[in-house]
Amino acid sequence: MTTSDSHETTEATVRRVPRFGVFMGLGIVLGVIAAGIVTMVGSYEESEALGIVYPPGQVFGFALLWTVPIGLALGGVVALVLERVARRHDRVVRVDHETVTGDPAGDAANGS
Repeated sequence: MTTSDSHETTEATVRRVPRFGVFMGLGIVLGVIAAGIVTMVGSYEESEALGIVYPPGQVFGFALLWTVPIGLALGGVVALVLERVARRHDRVVRVDHETVTGDPAGDAANGS
């Protein structure tokens, strides 16, 4: 069985980065909650201009058109700010990088 080893020490940067998708998803959830609050608080009186009363479901849908994109954008901005703050706390560490290669046929014959 022949094996060849290569060993080297390199430097790597370690940084914690927020997951943008999580923050944007939370922004969407908060947008849906805000649309629900706007729907519950709104008054459902007849419109003076059109003489129409909008049902709560329609008000909720229209509110979603505004609150969800705003929540999505705010979640992305929060994640971007947190990434900029995390960039200040970068650490450089020394990493041992080792590569071991062997004969696969010899490993199978030995029962490994």
